[in-house]
Amino acid sequence: MEQIALAAPGSELSIWALFWQAGWIVKSVMIGLLLASVWTWAIVVDKMVAYARMRRTLNKFEQVFWSGQSLEELYRSLSERKTSGMGTIFVAAMREWKKSFEKGANSQLALQTRIDKAMDLALGREMERLEGRLGFLATIGSAAPFIGLFGTVIGIMTSFQAIAGSKSTNLAVVAPGIAEALLATAIGLLAAIPAVVAYNKLSSDAGKLSARMEGFADEFSAILSRQIDEKLGSRA
Repeated sequence: MEQIALAAPGSELSIWALFWQAGWIVKSVMIGLLLASVWTWAIVVDKMVAYARMRRTLNKFEQVFWSGQSLEELYRSLSERKTSGMGTIFVAAMREWKKSFEKGANSQLALQTRIDKAMDLALGREMERLEGRLGFLATIGSAAPFIGLFGTVIGIMTSFQAIAGSKSTNLAVVAPGIAEALLATAIGLLAAIPAVVAYNKLSSDAGKLSARMEGFADEFSAILSRQIDEKLGSRA
């Protein structure tokens, strides 16, 4: 077990001083939690920007889609560039539509199933991209307090060992060691609280974006279903 010396009365109790006075295990815990906190904030900022961009993309696509432009023209314009959100779902459905009719599709149920499957796969890829790294926030939110508590327990154990060795229970001597140990728990909470709040908020935002894309997929599926009826009916 690591050993730490008891601080002399009047020792500095600033956060920086407490960090340097802590044992190597407690220091490692603190550094790990601080790095996790920095990465948490990086993910939060990145996701907020990505979700705002996705909302703008969805709004723009809906405006163009419902403007009356033909599906063929919209498909040609979107297939020539990288798409995201509803655009990706639309392109996937239209690609399957065109491939099926080029090969002489004559079963409405089979064609509709393939188109729906293509849209589901495109939606799944979009949601996987949107929800990526949210699991890290959930992990930090649940584990960081316990990791900080682990550092605190180790710090208090080593402090008590040092107290027993010095045979001194003077509060001025004991307080710095206890404060060092509790600092690990404080840093754990500092990492966990923003992670939990951010995870709940970002998960809610991702769910709303998913609902919008699912709603479009259902509407577009109905539109294509009517066109399939017309095309296959004209062949009969």
